[in-house]
Amino acid sequence: MMPWYYGPDAGWVMPLTAAIGMLVFWGGVVTVLVLALRHVGTRRHASAEQALAERLARGEIDEQEYTRLRDILRAQ
Repeated sequence: MMPWYYGPDAGWVMPLTAAIGMLVFWGGVVTVLVLALRHVGTRRHASAEQALAERLARGEIDEQEYTRLRDILRAQ
């Protein structure tokens, strides 16, 4: 078999390709890590009824308002 020959000016092609490949690879690794850490750091949002119950418990709304809003949520 003959070895690959890219010509006299091809000496810079392979190192450049390798460098770009490494940048893409490590950029992908960093991106995946950042996205994973953001996902872990966020807490899940409570359901609408849970949020409504918390508002009632804190005294932000009265029972009539709670019942009215809960019925609206359940009708949807």
